[in-house]
Amino acid sequence: MLMEGDETNGRSIKSNETLFSIVESLRETGGAGVTELANRLNLAKSTVHKHLVSLERHKYVVNEDGRYRLGLQFFNVGVSVRNEHEVYHAAKERIDQLAFDVDETVWLIVPENGMGMFVYGVPRNESFSFDSTIGNWVPLHANSAGKAILAHLPEREVRDFVDRHGLPARTENTITDRKTLFDELERVRERGYAVNFQEDLRGLHALATPTIRDGRPVAAVAIAGAANRVTEERIERELSEPLLEAVDDIELRLVYG
Repeated sequence: MLMEGDETNGRSIKSNETLFSIVESLRETGGAGVTELANRLNLAKSTVHKHLVSLERHKYVVNEDGRYRLGLQFFNVGVSVRNEHEVYHAAKERIDQLAFDVDETVWLIVPENGMGMFVYGVPRNESFSFDSTIGNWVPLHANSAGKAILAHLPEREVRDFVDRHGLPARTENTITDRKTLFDELERVRERGYAVNFQEDLRGLHALATPTIRDGRPVAAVAIAGAANRVTEERIERELSEPLLEAVDDIELRLVYG
């Protein structure tokens, strides 16, 4: 039997879920009106309007003649969250220098809730949309940064990760088999860095190594570029050593500030 408090809590959770679904739908569509959102989410127009009014009041959406889009308040919150990450402050300057030294794009990826987010990056010779990558989530198993992170987690946590998220294919080169993944993670530990040969995006190669603090990976730094430039030979001959040196510096900054 549900008590009144349980019912209230249930309504609150449902309301929160509705709010998040509206925000996500606005992100996906780039903006929409009340009727469009209601139809898209199978919600009453009055419910959608109520949430939009609340979001507008707190500056999270902008109403442009009845069409709503996400507001810059989300950017404000996102920047604040990133600035609170100690690893971002420790890594930013060193990533800038690494990108200049190797003349390739360098990324800082931070893991959270079983995914990795592109938190910071420096574009060089980019062959992809750089601005649309910052803030994106990526599956850990399908790219060099994610594999570098997984390789330095306890095996139990990696197994839990696979059970929870699976190993969906991003390209025909993505690892989708559990044993193959664990074999690859062992090679990452032996080599000191992970590689990505068109496993996440066709035409893109990358290498990455984790940033370790207190025995756990808190981020990974990746060098990425076009497959015809970031070749296996160049990774071994020119790119791996500067990457490892940069991450060593970042880890020292995390410890000593």
